[in-house]
Amino acid sequence: MPSISERLFTDEELRQMETETVDLLEQAIDDKDLDRAKKLARRMHREFFAMHETYRDWVASLLSFIETRLGDDAVYDALHDSLQDMVNLAETYRRQDLRRRVQMLAAGFRGHLAPLHIEEGEDKITVAMTPCGSGGRAILNKSYDPPKGFVKIEKAHRMTFGKNDFPVYCTHCALQDIIPMEATGYPVWVIDPAEKMGEEPCRYHIYKDPDSIPAAYYERFGLKKPSPRTGTR
Repeated sequence: MPSISERLFTDEELRQMETETVDLLEQAIDDKDLDRAKKLARRMHREFFAMHETYRDWVASLLSFIETRLGDDAVYDALHDSLQDMVNLAETYRRQDLRRRVQMLAAGFRGHLAPLHIEEGEDKITVAMTPCGSGGRAILNKSYDPPKGFVKIEKAHRMTFGKNDFPVYCTHCALQDIIPMEATGYPVWVIDPAEKMGEEPCRYHIYKDPDSIPAAYYERFGLKKPSPRTGTR
């Protein structure tokens, strides 16, 4: 072990550690040091990945605690309250054209550090992570088994898309549909949850005409599809 008085780092090493990786990456590119730039890009990915997984598991652990102590409805109420910013997100999406809305959804998904699959059909664009880099990755990593032991919602509920044994972390997805529907009448997107959570991707659909969204996407949450709008898309 070094003595207490022995210095561990040079000033340059300290400055390097305190500098954001993206700034170091840009500097390496400016210096045309491509090998260093590639290493820094992978380092930045590792740094963000570790933080992403930590915060996801933190949320899953908190929801598991609420479920165990207070039950299903308490989990729903906590999510419904904490995800109210979905109303602002819906407004932000509404101000964009269709092309930009799809780009925004894809950008959000890329933040989960997972590959995407995007398809455009006649009536909608579908975006899916393959595999899901959020709740799906937790399932694939067996985070619902010991030692983490996150809970599943045993009985079908509004927040489980009517499914039994639903991973607690994934319950926030239903609220992403429910809250904008309740506030504005329309969702930002609609979600088809996977039949086998984690093993298959959930699919997010952005409909080209919001009035063409099937009524079933509303009815599964006990909501009624609004009457067609005129003059806005």
